[in-house]
Amino acid sequence: MTAVMISTMVLCFALTVSVAVSIGLASIFGIQASNANMLISVKEMFSSINKFPLAAIPFFILAGNLMETGGISRRLVEFAKSIVGGVQGGLPMTCVLTCMIFAAVSGSSVATTFAIGAILIPALIKHGYPTAYAAALQATSAELGVIIPPSIPMILYGVSAEVSIGELFIAGFGPGLLIGFALMLFVHLYCRWKGWGKQDGDGRLSFGKATWQAGWALLMPVIILGGIYGGIFTPTEASAVAVFYALVVGIVIYREIKLADLYVILRKSVISSAVIMFIIANAGLFAFLITRAGVPDAIGHWLQEVLKSPALFLLGVNAALFIIGMFIETSAAIIVLAPILAPVAVHFGIDPVHFGLVMVVNLALGMITPPFGVNLFAACTVARISLDRIVTHLLPFVAVILACLMVITYVPQLSLGLRDLVYAK
Repeated sequence: MTAVMISTMVLCFALTVSVAVSIGLASIFGIQASNANMLISVKEMFSSINKFPLAAIPFFILAGNLMETGGISRRLVEFAKSIVGGVQGGLPMTCVLTCMIFAAVSGSSVATTFAIGAILIPALIKHGYPTAYAAALQATSAELGVIIPPSIPMILYGVSAEVSIGELFIAGFGPGLLIGFALMLFVHLYCRWKGWGKQDGDGRLSFGKATWQAGWALLMPVIILGGIYGGIFTPTEASAVAVFYALVVGIVIYREIKLADLYVILRKSVISSAVIMFIIANAGLFAFLITRAGVPDAIGHWLQEVLKSPALFLLGVNAALFIIGMFIETSAAIIVLAPILAPVAVHFGIDPVHFGLVMVVNLALGMITPPFGVNLFAACTVARISLDRIVTHLLPFVAVILACLMVITYVPQLSLGLRDLVYAK
């Protein structure tokens, strides 16, 4: 059964069949090969999405789309620009900082790419930055959308590996801030080397004025994250609060969302949510079948024999996930691999929360690596250029994040320090 499933999935990938359909077909053929009842597919697909924490996914996607249309994104850009926009390379730094703030609400890197990229990519081009550089920067910065909590991939890992989502969220701040500040330092030095961005401060608002204008927007992550860690509501309930807050601010306070806009916003959110849920359903069936076939145990025993220490195990996992992330969508990869790898990590004495951050950061790299990086396609759509044009500008950003990944992997306190402080045993 396992051989049939793997070969079917690989063949579908080679024929450029979508990830969700490839996994689903592989599962169906696996059931047929084992002469099992086909009703298993319906039951397991439903069970995969019939989990309360997954309700947060459509709500966070909807919140991100409401923020984009309601003027919240634009005000966050002006606020970030008032902080870092006055130095050479300040506009690329503004892109990174805005994505860090936006990530504290949206939970989705693709939503961050469209919401912030629609504003900053044209601004970067207007200030003389190459179009390909602007698209590569935006795609990379938006990766922070799944690392800084709340994060949809963290929710998926928590459900798949049975790990506290609240602990994953609080552990994500350290890695997210590390990557964000590393990217800002890199783009500042890179722009000084290239001679770009000497006029980035033109038209910049004062910090006080920008803060006043963005006050309601800045209050949003405070309410969401404060509510989660203050014990007022769960991460899933926080997603509904985010939608309500974005709706009220966009319609009543900023008055940039009209009733006619709601249909477009809801339609876009439903389509995005349906795509993710379809992937989760198919990946859940696939994970059930390979678990039933004993694949996770076999892989676990093999890894324990080949990789004798936690350091080697983490290095091997990072190398494998980096390659897997290039070809398989992040959500599907987490749902399939987390139940397999997390128990092995625990056997090696690695905290499952720390391992979750390693998985999420590593697979988030897949969003900006060809050939199937979703952030790249989104950024190229906004910038109206082909994917091949941005690869050269993308490589330095990938190198920076890989360096940060090594720190995150081998300095667990970066992830666990705040977690241990908040969730003191």
